[in-house]
Amino acid sequence: APGPDPASMNRPTQPIDALTVEFPRLTDQGAPPPPSLGRSSSLIALASLVSRVTGFLRTLLLVAVLSLGIVNSSYTVANTLPNIVYELLLGGVLTSVMIPLLVRAQTEDADGGDRYTRLLLTVAGVVLLLATAVAMLAAPLLTRLYLGGQTTTTANPELATAFAYLLLPQIFFYGMGALLGAVLNSKGVFGPFAWAPVLNNVVVLAVLGVYMLVPGEISLDPVRMGDAKLLVLGIGTTLGIVAQAAVLLPSMRRIGFHYRPVWGWDPRLTAAGGLALWVVAYVLIGQAGYIVTTRVASSADGAAVAIYTTAWLLLQVPYGVLGVSLLTALMPRMSRAAAEGRVDDVVADLSLGSRLSAVFLIPISALLTAFGTSVGIALFSLGAGDTGGGAARLGATLAASAFGLLPFAVVMLQLRVFYALTDSRTPTLIQLFIVAVKVPMLLICPLLLAPENVVLGLAAANAASFVFGAVLGQILLARRLGALRAKEILLTIGTTTLAAAASALLAVGVVALLGLGPLAEWSPVPRAWTTLVVALLVMLPTTLLALRLLRVRELDPIVRRLAGLARGRKPRRVTPD
Repeated sequence: APGPDPASMNRPTQPIDALTVEFPRLTDQGAPPPPSLGRSSSLIALASLVSRVTGFLRTLLLVAVLSLGIVNSSYTVANTLPNIVYELLLGGVLTSVMIPLLVRAQTEDADGGDRYTRLLLTVAGVVLLLATAVAMLAAPLLTRLYLGGQTTTTANPELATAFAYLLLPQIFFYGMGALLGAVLNSKGVFGPFAWAPVLNNVVVLAVLGVYMLVPGEISLDPVRMGDAKLLVLGIGTTLGIVAQAAVLLPSMRRIGFHYRPVWGWDPRLTAAGGLALWVVAYVLIGQAGYIVTTRVASSADGAAVAIYTTAWLLLQVPYGVLGVSLLTALMPRMSRAAAEGRVDDVVADLSLGSRLSAVFLIPISALLTAFGTSVGIALFSLGAGDTGGGAARLGATLAASAFGLLPFAVVMLQLRVFYALTDSRTPTLIQLFIVAVKVPMLLICPLLLAPENVVLGLAAANAASFVFGAVLGQILLARRLGALRAKEILLTIGTTTLAAAASALLAVGVVALLGLGPLAEWSPVPRAWTTLVVALLVMLPTTLLALRLLRVRELDPIVRRLAGLARGRKPRRVTPD
C-alpha cells in the first residue's frame, strides 16, 4: 500500500525559510492572506522533526522489545487497518479531499462554512463509528486475509486477531483527528495537527516502558486474550491515537469553532460522498497490494512482515519531514488557486514541490542505498532487535528500496494536485496502475530469491511501482493542466542525482580504505556507527558543493540564509519562480 503505508509517525527545521510565497488575498471577505509557504512549511517541518524523532525512538524500542519475529509481525498486521486509515487520512488522502471542499465553503458561505463544517463532522462521525464496528466484527476474517488461516512457524493469525480487537477502535479516532486537522489546515492553522503525533509517540513510548515492566510473555500457543502484556500493548497503542485526536479540540475552540451536531443534508455533501467513494476504492486497491505483500512475506519468513514494515517506516522519516511538511503547506494554497481557476499557479506549485523534494530526498536516497546495511545494524541491534541477523536484513531491505523515496514523494504530490482540483477519480486510477504493476513483481520474488531475501525483493518491487506511478501521474496531469514545466523538474532531478551519486561513491571509497585499517578489527555495531559518521561527514559537504557547482538554484534560499546567519543579519527573502 502506498503509504506506509501502512504506517505511522524530518529535515533541518528551517529548510526553506527564505521562501516567501503569499496566498492570494480573499478580497471578497477581506480576510488576511494565510502565512507564507516558507513560514508554514518551516513550522510543520519543526513539528515533523520532533514527531519523526519520537516515532523513530518508538520504532527502535518496539523492535528492541518485540524483536523482528512473529509477535512483532502479528502486531504489525493487526495494526494494518488503523494504520492504513492513518496514512490515507492523516497522511493526506482524505484530508486532501476535504480541504478543497472546506476552503470552497469558507469562501462561498455567508457563515464562513461553519454549518457545512459541523454537518460534515456529524455525518463523518456516524460513518466512522459504523466502519469501526464492522471492522471489529470482521477482525478474524481480516487477519486471516493478510496471513492465511493456519498458524505456522512464520504466521500466527490468532495472535493477530487478538491484537486487532484492541487496535481497530483507532479507526474512529484516526478519522475524526484527520477531519479536525483538515478544518484547522483550511484555516491556515498548521501547528496543532503537525504536533499531535508527538503526543501519540510519547504515549506509546510510555506504554512500551510499562510493557517491559509487566512480568511474563505473550502466549503464542494458546493465544490468551487476557495476557497482561497483550492488553498493555494493544490498549496502550489505541490510547495514543485517542490522545492524538483529543489534543486538537482546544485549537478548534481557539479558531472560534464550537461543535454542535447538525443533521440533514447539504448538496455539497453529495460531492464529498462521491469523492469519498473513490477514496474507499483507493484504500481497497491499496489493500489488495498489501495483502499480496504480507502473504508472500509471511509465507517466506516469520520476520519478513516486521522487517518490510519497519524499513518502510524508516523511509517515511525523511519523507515525513521534507515531503509532508511541504505538501501540507502547499495543499490549501493549491486548493485556492484551483478554486479560482489559476492553473498557472497550480502548475508552479507542482514544479516547486517536485524540485524541492528532489533536492532534499535524492541525497538521502543515495546515502541509504550505499550504507543501508550499516543503518540497520547501527540502529536495530539493541535488545532483541538483531535476533537471527534481523538488523542486517532490515538495513539491506532499506538499501534495496531507497531509490523509491523521491518517486513516492512525487506521486503523493501529484495526487494532491488532483484532489485540489476536486478530482478523486484519477488518483484511484493511478493507485490501480501502481498495484497492477507491483503485484506481478511481488509474486515472482519467491521464485527468484532465497526465503530470507524475499523481503528485499518485496521492498524493491514496492519502490519500483512508484516510479511507474510517477510517470503516469505526470502524463495525466499534463493532459489536464497543459505544460508542467517538466524540463526544469528533470534538470533538477538529473543534476541532484549526479551530485549525490558522486558524493556517495566518494564516501564508499573512504569507508573502504578505513575498512582495510582500523575498522577491520571492530565489532559490527561500532563499525556500523563509525561508517555512518564517516559517510555523513564526507557526503554532506561534497553534495552541497556539487549542487552549487552544478548551479542547482533550489539550494539558493538555504545558502542565502546560511550566509545571512554567518554575517549576523536576516537574509533577504526571495520568491521562487
